[in-house]
Amino acid sequence: MGEEIQYSHYTKSDYQQFLAQLKDETMLVQAWFEQHQFSSDALMAGYELEAWLIDQQGHPAAVNTAFLEQANNALLTPELARFNVELNVDPERLCNKVLSSFERKLNELWQHCADTAHRLDSHVLGIGILPTLRDSDLTLDNISLMDRYRALNEQILRQRDGVEIELNINGEEHLQVVHRDVMLEAAATSLQIHIQVPQEVAVRYYNASILLSSVMVAVSANSPCLFGKRLWQETRIPVFEQAVPTGGYGGAASGPLRRVSFGTGYARESLFECFQENLEHFPILLPVHYQSKRDELKHLRLHNGTIWRWNRPLIGFDETMQPHLRIEHRVCASAPSTIDNIANIAFYYGLVHYYATLDEPSESSLPFADAKHDFYRAAQLGLKHKTHWFDDKVDTLQTIILERLLDQAEIGLAELGINQQDSCRYLAVIRQRVEKNRTGSQWQLDFLKAHNNDRSLLTLTYLNNQKTGRPVHEWDLEATPC
Repeated sequence: MGEEIQYSHYTKSDYQQFLAQLKDETMLVQAWFEQHQFSSDALMAGYELEAWLIDQQGHPAAVNTAFLEQANNALLTPELARFNVELNVDPERLCNKVLSSFERKLNELWQHCADTAHRLDSHVLGIGILPTLRDSDLTLDNISLMDRYRALNEQILRQRDGVEIELNINGEEHLQVVHRDVMLEAAATSLQIHIQVPQEVAVRYYNASILLSSVMVAVSANSPCLFGKRLWQETRIPVFEQAVPTGGYGGAASGPLRRVSFGTGYARESLFECFQENLEHFPILLPVHYQSKRDELKHLRLHNGTIWRWNRPLIGFDETMQPHLRIEHRVCASAPSTIDNIANIAFYYGLVHYYATLDEPSESSLPFADAKHDFYRAAQLGLKHKTHWFDDKVDTLQTIILERLLDQAEIGLAELGINQQDSCRYLAVIRQRVEKNRTGSQWQLDFLKAHNNDRSLLTLTYLNNQKTGRPVHEWDLEATPC
């Protein structure tokens, strides 16, 4: 969905033509999988980071058009709402000093964003859900000025036959609101971690990403509230799933095949199973006309971009147009600081490599149904969620991370050839965050309790803490408004 499209109005023939091309490209991809034509190059790392633009009072600032024009940087792109932007990084080999390279580049890009926002009398903020966000902010008046977003909104509502979108979340408190558009999706921003993998091990890394989702959503939680309600430790999860409530064919929005979901199972033989499921079970949302070659997979890639599994397989191309496979791990919220973001990335890479390379496939010991249950409960309860982790003993995720997973992540990073000093630096951030139970979400909840639920004060204090560059486990609860 990162590419702009041309849109005015779709006809029945547009859908028929797109479907024919989608089927043809899916057959081609099947042949590529069978003939092992995907890249076997070494692992590659990358990420996308979504952020907010806010005004001096800490409320959303719908200025991303002017912001992007002034920033003039190819690594910055718009998001659905005019108060959101996305930061990107050029991919690098997953080895040596890639993590500290990512930290340096993110700091440089973030400072560029901060300077650009300052010229527009605004700020850039990294957080999962903006505490000051109001229901009235999420209207089509604030949709980004791009055809793809307008088309996405219209097509989702068309598939729902105009039925309003209801957000209904039971957490610490209860939230129920109704919308006539998809702008609820803009309430949540994330850190999406990418890993490019050789075809022969893609299933292992994909399944390992799935089973680690509960751990990652808990350790990176940074979205405890929406519209003033305390909900889940990671409220992004139900918000995004309910904001795009269309499912498979036959109106299966409430069934197991939803466009935003944990998925339907582990991969068995290859990641082609996901693309086959895309074709067989999900109606086309954006039947765009592409004047392109079959092997560019324009239709297949666009269709895949309208199906948001929390772990999503992607197909890309290198400079010689050889196809490669990537896994997009989508469960983490935008973190409170650059070092928190890089620590989350490091923890994921270390763990996913460790579990993907075990002699016995890790998914054989953790049924998909258990991985799914743990994911949603961890999103609700965070580090306090209790679960089995590959044995009969029940512990909190906090204990499991401290006693087992940090060591396993360290082993995984060492096997990847990650610089030892970098590994120790970023895993130490995870360790201290977990020991103190001081995720971004918990800091926000503690601050609200200490300051009479003042969301504006929370947002401005959060911004000042973020500017220090210190990880969230070092933040205190003193109010420091701008």
